[in-house]
Amino acid sequence: MAKEKKEKKEPSEGKSKINLKMLLIGIPLFMLQLVVVYFITANILLNKWKESAAQINGNVNVEQTADTEEPDESSGSGETGKYVYVVEDIIVNPANTQGKRLMLTSLGFDLGDEVSNSSMEEKEIPVRDMIINTLASKTIEQLSNVQYRDTLKAEITGNLKKLIPKIKVNKVYFSKYIIQ
Repeated sequence: MAKEKKEKKEPSEGKSKINLKMLLIGIPLFMLQLVVVYFITANILLNKWKESAAQINGNVNVEQTADTEEPDESSGSGETGKYVYVVEDIIVNPANTQGKRLMLTSLGFDLGDEVSNSSMEEKEIPVRDMIINTLASKTIEQLSNVQYRDTLKAEITGNLKKLIPKIKVNKVYFSKYIIQ
């Protein structure tokens, strides 16, 4: 019986040594892994992400500048913020949501002249419809992506120019952008 008790005690002492080894080796090893993962993420992955974001934004800015510079050059008006047409509270069901998700947005169009402003006022309903159709064709993933908003602004500007060909749009602003 005494031998059986000694045999039972020895494995329990072995377990405590394993736990002690686990603490002495495992925790520093775990901390080292955390530091390595942090540096890989911070230095490699974030740099690649920033580069791809810069490329996306660079392409969007080129398209937007091409869209906005043409009317400004023909009108001779480089003044921004003088004529802003606001489209309030557009509610949309984004694509592939089966009506379970909503987007609420308000937009402001910085227009080049008074003629463009009056054109927007005359065609308020078709403009709202164009915005709704443009937003409703996008998925939640696209609408949730902050970097995609510039592309969305460029697309709305392009669609607006198809709807009202002589309009002069300097910039598009989102004053509300809520997805639920």
